[in-house]
Amino acid sequence: MKSKVYFVNLRARNAGENKINKLKMLFDKMEIASNIEKNDLTAIKLHFGESGGDGFINPIFVRPIVDKIKECGGKPFLTDTNTLYSGSRFNGVDHMNTAIEHGFVPSVVGAPVIISDGLKSNYIKEVEINKKHYDKAKIAGDIVDADAMVVMSHFKGHEMAGFGGAIKNLAMGCAPAAGKQEQHALRPLVVEKKCVGCGKCFEVCPQEAIKVENDISFIDKEKCVGCGECMTVCAPKAIRFDWTTDLKEFCEKMAEYAYASVKNKENKVAYINFLMNITPHCDCVPWSDAPIVPDIGILASVDPVAIDKASLDLVNKQIALSNTLLKENADKNEKCNCGKGHFNDLWENTHGEVQISYGKEIGMGSSEYELIEI
Repeated sequence: MKSKVYFVNLRARNAGENKINKLKMLFDKMEIASNIEKNDLTAIKLHFGESGGDGFINPIFVRPIVDKIKECGGKPFLTDTNTLYSGSRFNGVDHMNTAIEHGFVPSVVGAPVIISDGLKSNYIKEVEINKKHYDKAKIAGDIVDADAMVVMSHFKGHEMAGFGGAIKNLAMGCAPAAGKQEQHALRPLVVEKKCVGCGKCFEVCPQEAIKVENDISFIDKEKCVGCGECMTVCAPKAIRFDWTTDLKEFCEKMAEYAYASVKNKENKVAYINFLMNITPHCDCVPWSDAPIVPDIGILASVDPVAIDKASLDLVNKQIALSNTLLKENADKNEKCNCGKGHFNDLWENTHGEVQISYGKEIGMGSSEYELIEI
């Protein structure tokens, strides 16, 4: 059976067609509108953005969802979890300050911000799932405690996952640092002939697992937690994973964690994907590169697999914008994976489609969908 995915484009010729009103219409179309009960503590799962980036969802687009939840009788709160890597969201204090700097304050969004895994990412609850990779998954306590959830995701590229949408927002975004580490159970390698010994990887490593000797970086596999932050800052691309085996398993692990994060909320989770400002990297990096394709619209569904599949299909139908990483890579024959999709042209070794195929396999949703424009 095909899942329903609702879609609004970004055209507007009057006040009734503005994005705020379109978001309200999307919410009303989803089943969760009738399933949020009086006093339900309702998480709005977001990514508040790393300091220095600007690709995160605009706070003014969160307010209409907050208001609709209140109309249903629910008690909304905005939430995310602390990061595994060092940065502006590594602990609850820095994370809250970053959220405030980016405009996620009650006077704008109409609801409080709560970091779901606590001050030092140690508010954890184990959820039994009995899947291929995990019997139990570590999920942030306040995510588990919430009665309902609306997952608002900025759809974009990702150097390890291929792309990030609803599934990744659940998987990494609902896991404390310990859960993120379980998913990131990959260990990067240094390609010595490419390494220039700049030391940037050493500077960003949260575990002090990297050292530079004789102008070559070395990674201590025992200390490394596999967060991949070193890859992000390595300009000569001297740090990599074992692309042939690791990243498919990584996407499967994410899907299992996504499954765990909503297991106790049957019929009480909804998803909204923003296909706007579609950047090459995750919002975890402290910058935002130029969008790779034109803005498309906003999607909503109660099926995380279907909404990500619809989002991926819509992005792949677009023509790459000039002066972007996508166009730059597509113009290089050795980097072009023509026919595999835009995110494979960005990150040639990734397997983002596994998020969808494995998510379907473990019962998260359907990859078949009906796109309904409203």
